[in-house]
Amino acid sequence: MAQAYYWHRFYSQQPDLNFANPEVRREATRILDFWLDMGVDGLRLDAIPYLFEAEGTNCENLPQTHEFLKTLRAHIDTKYEGRFLLAEANQWPEDAAAYFGDGDECNMCFHFPLMPRLFMALQMEERYPVVDILQQTPLLPDGSQWALFLRNHDELTLEMVTDEERDYMYRFYARDHQARINLGIRRRLAPLLGHDRARIELLNILLLSLPGTPVLYYGDELGMGDNVYLGDRNGVRTPMQWSADRNAGFSTANPQQLYLPPIIDPLAHYENVNVETQLQNPSSLLRWTQRVLALRHRHQVFGRGDLEVLQLDNPHVLAYLRCHEDQVVLVVANLSRHAQFVELDLSRYQGVTPVELFGHTSFASISDQPYVLTLGPHGYYWLAIESTYAEPVLVPTVQLGGRAFADVFGERFEDELAGAIARYLPAQRWYQGKDRRLREVQVVDTVPLEVAGVDAAAIVVAEAHFSAGEAERYAMPLVVTPDTGSTEYDRASPGAPVARLSRRGADGVLRDGMALPETVVALYRLVRRRRPLATLDGGRLHPVATPALRRLAPAEPVTVALGRAEQSNSSAVLGSRLIVKLFRRLPSGINPEQEIGELLTNRGFPAAPRLAAALELHAGGERSTLLAAHELVPNEGDAWSRSLDDLGRRLEAAAASVTAGAPPAPAPLPSNEDLVRISRDEPPTADDEMAAVAERIGCRLGELHRMLGDASNGRAFAPEPVTKLYQRSIQQSMRNRVHQTYAVLGQRRAQLGDAQPLADLVLANRPAVVDAILRITQIPITGQRIRIHGDLHLGQVLWTGKDAVIIDFEGEPLRPVGERRIKRSPFRDVAGMLRSFEYATHVARAELAARGVMTEDEAVLDALTSAWYTTAAHAFLHGYLETVETAPFVAGDDKEIVAALDTYGLEKALYEVDYELRSRPEWAGVPLRGVLRLAGIDPVAAR
Repeated sequence: MAQAYYWHRFYSQQPDLNFANPEVRREATRILDFWLDMGVDGLRLDAIPYLFEAEGTNCENLPQTHEFLKTLRAHIDTKYEGRFLLAEANQWPEDAAAYFGDGDECNMCFHFPLMPRLFMALQMEERYPVVDILQQTPLLPDGSQWALFLRNHDELTLEMVTDEERDYMYRFYARDHQARINLGIRRRLAPLLGHDRARIELLNILLLSLPGTPVLYYGDELGMGDNVYLGDRNGVRTPMQWSADRNAGFSTANPQQLYLPPIIDPLAHYENVNVETQLQNPSSLLRWTQRVLALRHRHQVFGRGDLEVLQLDNPHVLAYLRCHEDQVVLVVANLSRHAQFVELDLSRYQGVTPVELFGHTSFASISDQPYVLTLGPHGYYWLAIESTYAEPVLVPTVQLGGRAFADVFGERFEDELAGAIARYLPAQRWYQGKDRRLREVQVVDTVPLEVAGVDAAAIVVAEAHFSAGEAERYAMPLVVTPDTGSTEYDRASPGAPVARLSRRGADGVLRDGMALPETVVALYRLVRRRRPLATLDGGRLHPVATPALRRLAPAEPVTVALGRAEQSNSSAVLGSRLIVKLFRRLPSGINPEQEIGELLTNRGFPAAPRLAAALELHAGGERSTLLAAHELVPNEGDAWSRSLDDLGRRLEAAAASVTAGAPPAPAPLPSNEDLVRISRDEPPTADDEMAAVAERIGCRLGELHRMLGDASNGRAFAPEPVTKLYQRSIQQSMRNRVHQTYAVLGQRRAQLGDAQPLADLVLANRPAVVDAILRITQIPITGQRIRIHGDLHLGQVLWTGKDAVIIDFEGEPLRPVGERRIKRSPFRDVAGMLRSFEYATHVARAELAARGVMTEDEAVLDALTSAWYTTAAHAFLHGYLETVETAPFVAGDDKEIVAALDTYGLEKALYEVDYELRSRPEWAGVPLRGVLRLAGIDPVAAR
């Protein structure tokens, strides 16, 4: 402001202010330096053709102007890398292009003639006005670009049109004479287009896909109105409408003191059209604008590509190709208010499958015949020619210029950061969208983080949007470390680069911080301090501590052992008594891991780790669990590893036994009815170590259910009765699960290799699976519904050498948090554990077969694994049923228990098929066999 005043004082002291005056030019350069030193990226040169004056001329386009611009450009290029000059030259394209010079004057220039012709083409429903002006637009020097716009802070100028065209524009866009001013129309975009959302979108689609840099005028992204009854051009300069509050949130002053009043036209009243309201509506014009801008930003072809207008028979459709290096995008726009079809000559791309960029939907492949497209009224397509649209192999680079590394986490570089994350996410083990086409990633929140030894750090919350299905949020602690110069890396490796950061003075690498012990320590300190931390988007990171934190928290400096196991979250051990788990996926709602952990800790349940603390993200009125810190339980390994070791030893012994000529008799796996019966009638095998472990797991699970089913735990845990209506809902839920699983199975069948025959058998027997569901869910079930573990298997049980400890109460990771918190029959956990015992038999066989120590006699293997399963399942079920014998949530008789186990066993097997197909297709054969067995179908037919 002081500098502006200084320029005003200098101006008043120079009665003959002319840029031919060396002192004037020096002073202009000083003021230019002031603003560029402040960090301004570019300067708009107003009415640049009239910069100099000369007697006997109209002072337009004088040679002195171009000489001075060259001097100015050289000065900026020498001192300020990456800054630009934008010329406002309201002239025909060939005249305005002169202000680019030979690439040594202005970097950009407004393309005034294109603007009115976009409106003309829309009203005429004909592409000719746009195609004609594009043909008249000259090629530019390297590094130069047009600035394209639909509106600016003045009027929609009609100087660069013919008298006839100006009359046409007045007749259709300024019927109200109050809207006319000078040689233009003083209206904002939405009123110009009658507040027609389809027409607004269409013009923006053209603006964002034509060659050049789009310039958006404030308010047009909302559909703001105007006030043509204000004087001069003030009707389009009214206050920005931030909210429905006083003065549209623009000012808290007395409304009478405002320089210009906010819009109160009923059609565009600021209480209805404002940023706050539209941010809350995912279908609003503002949200659409954000998405399309992010999409454009991810595809350099729009900013840098060449243009080729396609010749069409249908005059109502405009189509052109944008090409840059190996990227080709086809843009098709229907200028008509009626549906249209068009035939395109794309034979040069024969065999290629176009992909629609907004939904990532694959279209029909291109052949040597005309490519036919149908468009709705004012419809449009951005189609990537997929085979020439490969993802970059190297790490993307973010150009920071002179900014600090920490600025990469700010709003300015939000799109670049989102684009880098979009390339990084799919290679991560914890990314759960591998089965869907990733459409875009948005950075929705950022939490600054202090991490020792790095240049900058933050927790970034990124939202992944897909071509189908719900969006998913992910938590990514990111750190900036020095750049080592390596260009090759394993994207799935811990700490793999997310992006390279290029800035003056030094380069850096943006990495996943969970590969650094220092990041874990920083997160731990957030918990220890117990003070909320504000996010950049107005949310809070809120620590939650239990009484166990004081007893378990290690003293600083703390040692950190990073978790290396393949899992859906990231974990690390702090000291010797605490394990920290970062939840990568952040669905809305408190994670059951935190909720159940707090309950069990407060109640002193001995067979689960104590929860020490958690970090919650509070944003947009919702809470999500970001991190949980638990007691580290000393153990000898999980029950899954113990089961595989035990089974492996038995199978190896069996192989030797077969060689000696003493094979056991074949036997199938027992049914749930047989298991329940023998668990009631017979005690477990006394001298079998695995039986003792399984029985203890059953006892501990029963104790867990008794505690979770205690009515005194509060509303969130209060038991609920099993009604006929709920039982019918179970049947419908399972039908839904069948539909989801079969849809994925049909899509992934070709990827299953040796498991294809099993998949074919399951696919062919869909009616039998549905009949099994109907059969087993029609048996009346009494008892109660309670909160349960939700994802119980052998890997969720630690063996201490004497006892079983149940861990990981997060629930099934593919399900939403709200679904995981639903109260269900406790026999769902029991059925899950039985499925895990069966899983172990298949995996152990496969592992030993891979080592070449197995017999080829399938009957021998079936007999041995069946005997092991029977022993373990019998002992587990015996321990559980004895523990919960008198509990109110237990079904009335064994027939109901068997029905519950059959129901939830089949449901679990279907879920496992879905999970393995998405995450580990090579394991899909195991749950496929489970589906067949539980549905009463002989899987031998698939061998």
